[in-house]
Formats: sequence, C-alpha cells, structure tokens
Amino acid sequence: MKITDVGSAVLSIPLQEPTAFATTLVTAREYVVAWVETDEGSRGLGFTVGGRYPGEGQLIHTAIQHNLKHLIIGENAFAVERLWERMFQTTLLMGRRGAVIRAISALDIALWDIIAKSAGRPLYQLLGAYRDEVPAYASGGYYREGKEIKGLAAEMERYKEMGFTSVKMKIGRVDPREDAERVRVARETLGPDVRLAVDANNAWSDAPSAIRAARMLEKHDIWWLEEPVFPDNIPASAEVAAALDIPVATGEIEATRWGFRDLLERRAADILQPDATVAGGVTEWMKIAHMAAGWDIPIAP
Repeated sequence: MKITDVGSAVLSIPLQEPTAFATTLVTAREYVVAWVETDEGSRGLGFTVGGRYPGEGQLIHTAIQHNLKHLIIGENAFAVERLWERMFQTTLLMGRRGAVIRAISALDIALWDIIAKSAGRPLYQLLGAYRDEVPAYASGGYYREGKEIKGLAAEMERYKEMGFTSVKMKIGRVDPREDAERVRVARETLGPDVRLAVDANNAWSDAPSAIRAARMLEKHDIWWLEEPVFPDNIPASAEVAAALDIPVATGEIEATRWGFRDLLERRAADILQPDATVAGGVTEWMKIAHMAAGWDIPIAP
C-alpha cells in the first residue's frame, strides 16, 4: 500500500471567553490536521496541537508540506518505523522539539490510522489492548476574568454531577496563598472520594519556589502536581519530586524516547505524561510507554 499524497491544514477555534493558566492567556485553540492517502484508496487522519498563540500552527503545516511530505510519498504506509526514522533523521538539524516533531507526530498518527482501518480494528487493539475502557478526569479550574472562588466551587460541583471521580485544576498564576485557598475550596466541594490533581504549567522558575508553594497544598490530598518547573530544568523537577509527598507529573510537552529517558534516569517525575501528538506520534509513544514500564513509572497519557 503506497502513499500517494499528504495534506495538512491549520484550524483555529476562538474561545468565547479568554482563559488563562499559570503563564499564558489563551484566546483560541489551534490545531494542525494531517492526512495521508494511498493507492488503495485509504486515508489516514492525524493531528497535533498548534501552539499557545494563533498562527503558530503554520510552522507545523510548513514542516509537513516542505520538509516531510516528500520523504514519505511513494513509500509503504505500513513501514511506520522506517518512515519515522527517515523523517526524524532528515530534519535533525531543524528541530528535535517543537514544530518539526509535532509535524512528524501528526503524520505518524495518520499512518497508524491507515493501518487500523486496513485491519478493520480499533488502533488500541492492534497495539495490544489491556482494557476496553479508561477512566477520564475533568480538566478545568482555569483562571478567568471575574471568576471568583464561588465560580470555582460551582465548576467543581458540576464535575461531580457529571459523574467524574477525578478532577484536575490550574494553579500557579496567583500568589501561592491564594492558590492554596482555591485548592481548599475545590477539595471541600469535591469531597474526599474524588481525586484532585493540580497543574502548574511550569509556573515556578526554581525548585525552592515550587516546593514552598506545593507544601501549602499537601494537606488537601493532591493526586499529582503537574509541571511545577520549566520542562527543560530536569534537575529542578527531580529536586521537587524528591522533596514532596505529592507525586510530581511531567512530560506533556516533552518529546522522543530520549527526552523521557532523561526524566526517568534523573527520577524527575513520579508520573509521566507523554502526548502522542507532541512526543513523536504513536510509534514513539509506544517506546516511551514500554520504557516507563521498565521503571515501574505510571503513565497518564
């Protein structure tokens, strides 16, 4: 089954209300969709996140059209390992992170979509299914203009009414004492039986600051603390993980097996969060998952 064409498009979805997390005010969600077509009429779809600001997805679209497309046209759509290595090696000097690896991710996901459709099976079954259902958590608690503590409590109550048994909320944009109050209200609203995680989105520039802020939250039975420091500051993440009783989770914007190897070797996280649309697609995600299994480190995709 030969690849005959590759396409991509940038999609930007404006938010009705600007929404903020620790380091960024978000006005739109941007994605890049990629598709791969074959000589047997199959079409595979893949996607990746475009970025935090409108227009950033164009970089990924350009990488697909000018740097990657010609590398896979004419090739066997089932040869995902070879095609991944070709795309990665050829673009090595242009960026092993960011736009290029996200472009590779989108195309790799599209190739796996072709494989699953050809087999007539859901992809998770082809990859070696362990379960047929997975638990979901509600991700919210964002900062919005005029949203007070009462608004946060009402949001948490809605998640309970919807049946969620796990919730994640944003922290890190305001003074740690104010965040501690927000977390207290969320915990009291959710009750003791709902897991509550907090996501700092790289809010703190150093380990001591992250540790001081996180210790204000420990009494609220936190499921995990996500991305407390800058993602490339692995020593600081390791220091935070070693100091806290709260499990540290990271890896949402990390890429490739080598990036996650460094997190594992430095014991910089208790939970890894590889994203197939960011880390290198399904092909690379599976390598990361198997490597984490060797360290008995759980994964929250």
